[in-house]
Amino acid sequence: MANTADGTWDSLPVKLNEKILETLDELKFTHMTPVQSACIPLFMSNKDVAAEAVTGSGKTLAFVIPIIELLLKREEKLKKMQVGALVVTPTRELALQISEVMEQFIQKFPQFTQILLIGGSNPIEDVEKFKDQGANIVIATPGRLEDMFRRKSDGLDLASSVKSLDVLVLDEADRLLDMGFEASLNTILSYLPKQRRTGLFSATQTQELEKLVRAGLRNPVRITVKEKGLAAAAATQKTPSRLSNYYTICRSEDKFNNLVAFLRQHKHEKHLVFFSTCACVEYYGRALEVLVKKVTVHCIHGKMKNKRNSIFADFRTLKSGILVCTDVMARGIDIPDVNWVLQYDPPSSASAFVHRCGRTARIGNYGNALVFLLPMEESYVNFLSINQKCPLQKMNPISDVVDVLPKVKAMAVADRAMFDRGMRAFVSYVQAYAKHECSLIFRVKDLDFASLARGFALLRLPKMPELRGKTFPDFTEMTVDTDTIRYKDKNREKQRQKMLAEQKDKMILPKKNFQKNKAWSKQKTKKERRKKKDAKRKHDEGSDVEDEDMKELLNDTRLLKKLKKGQISEEDFETQLTSGPKSKHKTVVIWPGEKTCHQTLTVIPQSKTNVLVRNNLTNRSLRRIRRFPPYNYSSTGQKGCKSKNSFFISGHLSIITSRDGHFCRGFHFGVKCIVQSFTNR
Repeated sequence: MANTADGTWDSLPVKLNEKILETLDELKFTHMTPVQSACIPLFMSNKDVAAEAVTGSGKTLAFVIPIIELLLKREEKLKKMQVGALVVTPTRELALQISEVMEQFIQKFPQFTQILLIGGSNPIEDVEKFKDQGANIVIATPGRLEDMFRRKSDGLDLASSVKSLDVLVLDEADRLLDMGFEASLNTILSYLPKQRRTGLFSATQTQELEKLVRAGLRNPVRITVKEKGLAAAAATQKTPSRLSNYYTICRSEDKFNNLVAFLRQHKHEKHLVFFSTCACVEYYGRALEVLVKKVTVHCIHGKMKNKRNSIFADFRTLKSGILVCTDVMARGIDIPDVNWVLQYDPPSSASAFVHRCGRTARIGNYGNALVFLLPMEESYVNFLSINQKCPLQKMNPISDVVDVLPKVKAMAVADRAMFDRGMRAFVSYVQAYAKHECSLIFRVKDLDFASLARGFALLRLPKMPELRGKTFPDFTEMTVDTDTIRYKDKNREKQRQKMLAEQKDKMILPKKNFQKNKAWSKQKTKKERRKKKDAKRKHDEGSDVEDEDMKELLNDTRLLKKLKKGQISEEDFETQLTSGPKSKHKTVVIWPGEKTCHQTLTVIPQSKTNVLVRNNLTNRSLRRIRRFPPYNYSSTGQKGCKSKNSFFISGHLSIITSRDGHFCRGFHFGVKCIVQSFTNR
């Protein structure tokens, strides 16, 4: 369904509550956006909705208003602990933003209460707040919400509270799946009633999202909102029509100089600067604080726990400033009056490029975006225009560019903390580059590491697998001994000196966290390494047989063969078995049904080379044991035999061993057991 109509709120086919209209008037929202005019009537008429609209098109009000209207129309009023609406978002910042909008509307409806459940705070405090105040509307991130469902022992039965749920909204639904919340979402959905209204809102549609639509919505109405006045050729453009999208080409060593020059020339504007990794944000953010004078610089990334909310709130109130961030700020975040979105590093996925750009030119405003590309990455421009319907135009070269890298080097020499940040940023950038989805354009093999290191203002190259065995004559290391660089923080420096002294005394080299012979980008996954390790351990357990043990086992085999052919009697068999050459290991005979230490053991054949010893009382398998040799023999005729097979076992046994004629528990390597019979199962 495509809808491009908009108008005043009175023009809706459904009548809105007077108090909602008053709030809209107070907030100066006089006209609807296309996504609002399309979604609100459908949502209010009890339809499930899957909406796709460009970023900054007003999707938040498209579900906030229907939520309140649907809760007002309930026949039975919601009680304190009954949840009527649930909004799930991928990031804390977006949840906080939605909560603020919701709060402005429910101020006129004191019968409704809302609660914000996000990470970065104590979950016990959330539990107590929910128990004390209740909540009819819950706005949450998936991780914290899933945790709340498991807090029954703390006195919160959220599973019972959501039985009254009327509306579920998944905002930035495709991002919820991208960030690995699929398992959490499935857990959350399992607690919710089937009879409910569901809305999925996103700027892009993916295959994973299509699966979620089929699983969570009942005959949904699909809404694809296009912007007015676009030409037919640009009808599928995913970025706002009032956004001017630029790109510039510069070498690695000139990139940061160009960024600083641009920010200095636009001091009185509001900027978002995107980097690929948290380490790059920490490093370059600190450098920009020093190099761009009289401008407020904030840093925010996913590894920040408690500070993120306050930093986000502070930056929103600024009229001008710089926010250095990762893709944690790329989705759904509404920061007023952002003039420029600067992408210092292209994102790892093409869809993230669209969402980054969407932080400006929101709700009909004008905005600009600029991405910095290396010469070898210029084909990314054509890729974006085809893959994401996102055309870019080349920007004129930035003027008055000054080399600021020596100042960054001086900062690293003055403080070891800055030196460490630079090394971590370089390593993380290379690792992220190797993982780029568009690997045909972003090839880590084509990177000029010397130029890149100069662009990071490194004093020396870090020791990392990708650089091993390579020489870089174009990169000149600083003459300063980096081991002598001290931390400005006296406590950190004191701890470092103490650690160095201990290492010198013990002559212990620092541990390396990477594999010696393989680059990080080529290392196997943990799952593959664990599988290989387990296979090796099983092989070792089943195959370690010493020469002396082998001779003894072969001798015992000959005795059994003679017994089978009738060449020796059972008495002779037992005599020769016990009177043979003494081994350093003891021989144990396990009879079927024999009670040992008040436990009954059963030997179960698994294959031609393996058996399983099972504890019948606990029904637990003690260990799979290698059979040696892999032959079957006829019954020995001993008392208690119930089957016609017997064989040897050798290896690392976790079964009962012999001590002074009695049976006891033990874990002995190389214990040999003659199992006179076993039970077929």
